[in-house]
Amino acid sequence: MAARRICRIPQKKKYFSIKQRIIKESLGNNIIALGCHVYPFTFQIPAQDLPSSFRGTHGNIMYTLEAVLSRFMRVDSKAKEMFTVLHKESLGEDSILMTKQHGTVDKKRNIFSSGSVSMDVNITRTAFHPGEGIKVVAYIHNKSSRDIKPKYSLYQKHSFFAKGERKLETKEILKDVGEAIPPSASQTVTRIITIPPATCMSILNCSIIKVEYRLKVYLGVKYGSNPGMKFPIVILPAVEVTDEEQPAAYPAYGFEAFANSAMPGGTMLQQHPTAYGPTAPPPPYATYGLYPPLNDSDKKY
Repeated sequence: MAARRICRIPQKKKYFSIKQRIIKESLGNNIIALGCHVYPFTFQIPAQDLPSSFRGTHGNIMYTLEAVLSRFMRVDSKAKEMFTVLHKESLGEDSILMTKQHGTVDKKRNIFSSGSVSMDVNITRTAFHPGEGIKVVAYIHNKSSRDIKPKYSLYQKHSFFAKGERKLETKEILKDVGEAIPPSASQTVTRIITIPPATCMSILNCSIIKVEYRLKVYLGVKYGSNPGMKFPIVILPAVEVTDEEQPAAYPAYGFEAFANSAMPGGTMLQQHPTAYGPTAPPPPYATYGLYPPLNDSDKKY
């Protein structure tokens, strides 16, 4: 019995790191008065090809903001918050996303039935938004002695790479079955496969984690193999909705919302809202006027 090798070697990749000192060190003048102090700051996410935030069984793509308070003769105090980044990609920016797809399959007869079946399939394009329908047009010729049914399956592939090894996970998103086609008949079948609104967008620009989708179109042949073909599908960010269309309840934010992320295009960040305790909120920024300069930031990309 052969042993199956499983990828367990960790692999990490850092895309950028930005550091900023909010309270400058000075000789003998680092005393902050008792009370609540507010220090506004700003970070600019680098304009580079960043993969979208993602959480998987064997790997994550995370973006975090960490604040560190250092005091003399004390252990550093740290606070960390995660935010969501969505990769910018739209139908109008890449001609490959608009490419039509076509495939054919021809299956000869088998032991349990005579004749053959064939199918010619066309899909309008390659990329779609969550909640959008994939229009599948199939010309099916049933020359066999049994009924056949067109079937559809949209599934997700998670690939994790580490030190030359690969771990693959496959998950079926949805499955659909069309009406039966009788023996010695030909039909053109049109089916709309609606992508679930909560579907995670594709991740194709990360070297150690990939999220891909395939649409499988095949024929259900009783007592025989199911001939079919697979089409690559790219899931884009969800389409932006107007203020009038926004739901009344607050949407999910941050790391726990990665699998259901529905933010529109751009390399965007989505900050998890701070949950304040029973204490009074901090005073407005203008009360102290402590706006730190940004030109002396330590940046590492």
